[in-house]
Amino acid sequence: MHRLKSPFILAALILIPGCSLLASKDTTRNTEDAARASFVSANGTVVARAELDAFVDWQMADLDMPGLSIAVISDGEIVYTRATGIANRDTGSAVDKDSIFEAASLSKPVFAYFVLRLVGKGVLNLDVPLHTYLPMEELAYDPRYRSVTARMVLSHTTGFPNWRWFDPAPVERSIERGTMYMKRNPGEFGYSGEGYNYLAQVIAHLTNNDMTTIDDLFQEEVAKPLGMQHSAFVRTGFIGEHKVSGHKQGKVADDRWPRSYPDDTPLTFGAAGRLHTNAQDYALFMTRLIEGQGLRPELRNEFFKEQSRLPEDSETRSLTGETAWGLGIAIEPTPYGIRYEHGGNNGGFQSGMMVFLESGLGFVFFTNSDKGEAFNRRLERFVTLGK
Repeated sequence: MHRLKSPFILAALILIPGCSLLASKDTTRNTEDAARASFVSANGTVVARAELDAFVDWQMADLDMPGLSIAVISDGEIVYTRATGIANRDTGSAVDKDSIFEAASLSKPVFAYFVLRLVGKGVLNLDVPLHTYLPMEELAYDPRYRSVTARMVLSHTTGFPNWRWFDPAPVERSIERGTMYMKRNPGEFGYSGEGYNYLAQVIAHLTNNDMTTIDDLFQEEVAKPLGMQHSAFVRTGFIGEHKVSGHKQGKVADDRWPRSYPDDTPLTFGAAGRLHTNAQDYALFMTRLIEGQGLRPELRNEFFKEQSRLPEDSETRSLTGETAWGLGIAIEPTPYGIRYEHGGNNGGFQSGMMVFLESGLGFVFFTNSDKGEAFNRRLERFVTLGK
């Protein structure tokens, strides 16, 4: 549930090649090379499927990544999917098209879409303070929190810490570790999983659910309509059977379900970082989002519109190039247009996604290793420059 791009943002307590599956796609390109292409990079380089396969094979070997689920989209359509590698190095079991990975913070764009679906139905308003729906009793002593809205949650301007357990208040404030507090003033940018958790609680309250049943609503509103057959924020029978093992430093890591709080269970909805999915499902989400499927046009536009800006002196801004946030997604200007992106890091699982909205070019990947940050940088360059 970390962001993937450096610097890592602490977010969660982690208490045999496969086949290449290439989706068919109609194209208006007339050249023979383009007809064989998997995609055309942001700078116009034609990239053949074989080149992409070779890139994936080389990067997995060079980075010693055990397993990978990856998809590339072009013109807003899925043109390449692949599931390859090892699910568990101790058993030698292979990754396949049904393998499930932890999405980590790639959960956030999907949750943001879920929220906008409910906004479109009048369940809540982006700009109504959340405390009017459901007070946060833990912060009753600090009236600043009462200005926090859903828009502020999704654009990371709540003033909340990332996670209270891993981002505790300064010692001089005498606030016990694990106690909720305001880290900064609302309106100031600060990446926060706590905000997402609070918003999920609000939605559960407004829809007569709790944190163990709200995934049923997610399935109805998002997963089923978008065709995400094997994606959920809680453990299901399919996920339990097909989830791969995470790896740290090349070795199988603890297989416990990811947690943000000590009392989290596999059946607790984790809006900020507990989506379980694979690249095929997530790429479907991306293509539907580009189309605006299921959202009113103005809400789809709100998703991608600049909602908050990173401070000019922000370390994250200087390291990543990200200048702003939409609703659940980071915004990075490039010479080839605006790149919308997100990364995830649950330790032994890492992930990344990006899309150039105007051209519909992008990717998503999940790896069951701690090498995703390096892979993300290389894949981002490859999809942007074709090399």
